[in-house]
Amino acid sequence: MPQPLYFFDRRKFLRVGAAGVVGTTLPITCSTIAGDQSASVENNRQQIQPPGFGKAKSVLIVLLSGGPSQLDTLDPKPAAPSEVRGEFQPISTTIPGVAVCEHLPRLAAQTQRWSIVRSLAHREHNHLLATHVALTGRPTPLPRGASDLDRVESRNDFPNYAAALDFIRPSKNGVPTGLSLPNYLIEGPLTWPGQHAGFLGPKHDPWQINGDPNHEKFRVGALNLPQDIDLGRMRSRRELLDDVSRGASSLPGSGSAISFREQQEMAYGLLTSGRMREAFDLNQESSTNRDRYGRNKFGQSLLLARRLIEAGVPVVQATMGIVQTWDTHVDNWGKLKNTLLPQLDSGLAALTDDLLASGLLDQTLLIVMGEFGRTPKVSTLPGQTIPGRDHWAHVYSGLFAGAGVRGGQVIGQSDSIAAYPVSRAWSPADICTTVFNSLGIEADVTLLDPLARPHHLLNGNVIAPLYTGA
Repeated sequence: MPQPLYFFDRRKFLRVGAAGVVGTTLPITCSTIAGDQSASVENNRQQIQPPGFGKAKSVLIVLLSGGPSQLDTLDPKPAAPSEVRGEFQPISTTIPGVAVCEHLPRLAAQTQRWSIVRSLAHREHNHLLATHVALTGRPTPLPRGASDLDRVESRNDFPNYAAALDFIRPSKNGVPTGLSLPNYLIEGPLTWPGQHAGFLGPKHDPWQINGDPNHEKFRVGALNLPQDIDLGRMRSRRELLDDVSRGASSLPGSGSAISFREQQEMAYGLLTSGRMREAFDLNQESSTNRDRYGRNKFGQSLLLARRLIEAGVPVVQATMGIVQTWDTHVDNWGKLKNTLLPQLDSGLAALTDDLLASGLLDQTLLIVMGEFGRTPKVSTLPGQTIPGRDHWAHVYSGLFAGAGVRGGQVIGQSDSIAAYPVSRAWSPADICTTVFNSLGIEADVTLLDPLARPHHLLNGNVIAPLYTGA
């Protein structure tokens, strides 16, 4: 079966490859063949780049798994009927005339850092399908005759952000291209799609950290040498392995050995580099600073995410809680008031404070979103007595900051009950395109799946008002 490849549009790039090795296909720019014309080509390209192009060195996605209510967070509707507006009151923000939920006071005081997008929308109301859309910008491929509930993670999935970037522009500085923490989204027998490299293969899967950074014994074993092996012994073993591998690579059927060797190279680089080990050592942070983020799984995950950005990881995903934490069919207001919103509020305030102080906010695109929102109308599930809200993808809200994004603005508008957009809707495909545009990925990059079918990586529009103003 053919291996997945990627290429660039013939107008700007040529495709070349090395036979038999996945991932060795590299672009040759026009300057390779155009000689003195390369400068003018590059100048023309710069003139037509979308806003925000190349502003980010890293992307940090804070995924609020389960789907937070837009009405009870970023898009309150105090004039709506009681069965819509819910139990919370709005509070003013630093943006004149704009309010958020009363349980987000730190965010309200820092909205000058954020663009609030109130018209995100798509069509998937199922958690699994919506998660794939949110993390890839693509609808979930369903087998013929399958129902939505049959759709779990598979190698037919479109690659998520980190995986696609690893294929196109793998990290070369001893750190992984992408890393997700602190949970892999698995619910019973169902593994949610959109979390790995899909048809690009496991080589490009982002690193997954499963563990609670708030636990006193938290550590990442893969980044620590065994107790009886120091760096000297590690290098000695590496030299022996090199000798063996040189002989094995010439044998028939050595393709799988080459793939395994590539994994060994990654592991060796991480083990012998102190950068990642230090990033995971939260004990290097003061107790006061850890307290600022919140002594809980989410707050410490954001702290660890910040340290990973500092270490140079290009794409980090921090998942708030576990599967469906924000899936508040029952006790929506109690869960939000007592746990979810206070943790989100303190964690984001500390994160943006630190990124701003270090200058990293200028080169880090920060996105906070769920896979969808919640129904405008309050409901009570059969057999339950405490009301909540159900799934709703027709309109929901998100936060964007950093890497050239203009703060202190609201983009998009929902109707009087936060049910549908009344201005332009922005889709997960648009978010995907905005992410890769911010990382400096050209608009015409195309991936080929194992059946040699082409897939444009960017299939939406850059959310230009993030950079130019609403």
